[in-house]
Amino acid sequence: MKTTTLQSQAGKIVCHDSEGTGPALVLVHGNSASSQAFAKQLGGTLGKTHRVIAFDLPGHGASDDARDPAATYNMPGYARVLREVAAQLGVEDAVFAGWSLGGHIVLEAAPDLPRAKGFVIFGTPPLPFPPVMENAFLPSKTNAYIFTRDLTEEQARAFVASAFKPGVTDLPREMIDEVLRTDGRAREQLAAQISTSGFRDEVEIVANLKQPLAVLHGAQEQLINGVYFDTLTMPTLWRGKVQVIDDAGHLPHWEQADKFNALIGAFVDDVQ
Repeated sequence: MKTTTLQSQAGKIVCHDSEGTGPALVLVHGNSASSQAFAKQLGGTLGKTHRVIAFDLPGHGASDDARDPAATYNMPGYARVLREVAAQLGVEDAVFAGWSLGGHIVLEAAPDLPRAKGFVIFGTPPLPFPPVMENAFLPSKTNAYIFTRDLTEEQARAFVASAFKPGVTDLPREMIDEVLRTDGRAREQLAAQISTSGFRDEVEIVANLKQPLAVLHGAQEQLINGVYFDTLTMPTLWRGKVQVIDDAGHLPHWEQADKFNALIGAFVDDVQ
């Protein structure tokens, strides 16, 4: 795996590139995580057969905290960084896939990525503007942590636990550390943008999308309401339905990596 440091308007961005030379897949991680969430894609079979790229968002992982938090820690700011990364690596015609917050970033960027072969979202319910959060998300005591600037160790553990299927107690230490490392202003700014016109209407985006869209969903999600997807119009939906991954929660790419990799690899190959 190759690691490079790119320069963006937001600051230094650390990017990882797998060994594969096949079709390109750009992965965007979620809130309070990092590119290491995709270790099983970068270092697995998928990363050997495809060019898998994952980077740390500003304020996350090994990337810099944003130079201008108010301009960066929001959907347009993150989408701008995604486009900068794609342009610098020469993969503007890749498949772009986002997990959780990363999926919202991919949808925000989609209208500005006309050469993209397709898009994938998982753990991401496309939201209208203004958002109707109670329809798309399940009740969870950790929902508030998404927008909380400073989290304790206990709160960080609960945050990570809610991403797994119910009953998982052996949590990866690195995921807890990633939550604690994240610039708290990134979480704080998310709350601010939801109450303003800070992002594109994602329901309209998926309804008018020209490229293929794959939607993956963990069958044992604790955070996302799977029924919500049935209310959406998604004319380019891959295989005509949401791809449900059994025995997985909000982290299908980690909990069921082989199934996830097979699905996303098939999608990438289909859209070439």
